[in-house]
Amino acid sequence: MSLRKIVKVLVPVGLFHRIEPAGHFLEALLWNVVYGFPARGLNVIGITGTDGKTTTSVLLYRCLNLAGKKTALLSTSLVDMLDGQGERPSPTHMTTASSRQLLKLLRSIRAQKPDWVVLETSSHALAQHRVLGVPYSVAVITNLSHEHLDYHGTMERYAAAKRRLFKLVNKNRRGLRVGISNADDALVADFANETAHPLTYGITAGDLRADTIRLLPGSTSFHAVIQDETYKIKTHLVGRFNVYNSLAVLGVLRAVGLKKHDIEHVLGAAQPVAGRMTRVEAGQPYEVVIDYAVTPAALENALMALREVVSGNVSIVFGATGDRDRAKRPVMGEVVAKHADKIYLTDDETHTEDAASIRASVRAGIEKAGGTQKTQEFDDRGEAIARALKDAKKGDAVLITGLGHQTDRNMGGKLVPWNDETVVREAVGYSRQ
Repeated sequence: MSLRKIVKVLVPVGLFHRIEPAGHFLEALLWNVVYGFPARGLNVIGITGTDGKTTTSVLLYRCLNLAGKKTALLSTSLVDMLDGQGERPSPTHMTTASSRQLLKLLRSIRAQKPDWVVLETSSHALAQHRVLGVPYSVAVITNLSHEHLDYHGTMERYAAAKRRLFKLVNKNRRGLRVGISNADDALVADFANETAHPLTYGITAGDLRADTIRLLPGSTSFHAVIQDETYKIKTHLVGRFNVYNSLAVLGVLRAVGLKKHDIEHVLGAAQPVAGRMTRVEAGQPYEVVIDYAVTPAALENALMALREVVSGNVSIVFGATGDRDRAKRPVMGEVVAKHADKIYLTDDETHTEDAASIRASVRAGIEKAGGTQKTQEFDDRGEAIARALKDAKKGDAVLITGLGHQTDRNMGGKLVPWNDETVVREAVGYSRQ
């Protein structure tokens, strides 16, 4: 058992929560001293938010590389350490690694002399001082909605943790000190004002605004307008919510000095992130889309995105994650009951919780919203996917959420191999060969 777990067991809960931040701060300071403050001199762009931060981080990283900028990436799904191996799955499977792991990674990256480091930054990392010593030049927040309240306790404390990123940016006197926030999200719209150079973006409000939006099953196009400049953007990303992610990236690219034609080019050329609204084309006459969505807002965004681009029914295969914010589970059920035509309730990752209990909590929300009649429940995720695909007709869409890019899942505390795309292809009798 780790020292932290021992302390957590021995110390009363109230006292533990009061002393925990100081303990994390001292731990981060210690590792900075041990590793010689390895983040010094780096130009770091921090991306935070409840949903969309991985897509925004990876899209930004790919755009900067396409523009000729030597860029490192540390995100939930992918990393690029600039060590010649290119993009590869994250070794930590965490949005932001522990302070010790993060500093070791940044020390390796610093040796490669990058132009930029894109660092996806979680609320836990900000609250726990894991990013102490990281010189953020630019901060971006995508949105804020119900998530991680099992840790933060209230939305106010959750928002305060996210806001810290922008305060860190403004402390970096040698950096750009740019803050970029979503003007259409009332909970985060003013975050950018914490910095010396604020920029807001959105569809209905903001300094940088999208209009003339065209949504298709495999792409999205729009005009982005700021002052007297208009950018004509076409991306490989799907859905209205990805217009927001693209606007956030565009804002960063402007801030770091890219020209208009370069921004239009790289946003058009950058490929989408695996497991984030990823289309699976296996010869079937209906759409199949895999998305990581694990929050009520992300589920709603994904379902509404498909509703806007298909003519038939929109079905969903989904569940909730064990050992994680239990309060959001019935809310997820309500959202899905409201926006999906057919529901295939199953498991994503149980961790150490009982699978049936997790599903029951989600089902309570489905029942509350009147979705019982359109719901089927499966204790086998593969069977749920196979049934959803069997029921789908031409013009329909099947959304599969909860695991996204993952190639394994934690079931009962053990990692087992799993990939939703592989399961889909097997279910429709398709092989890459």
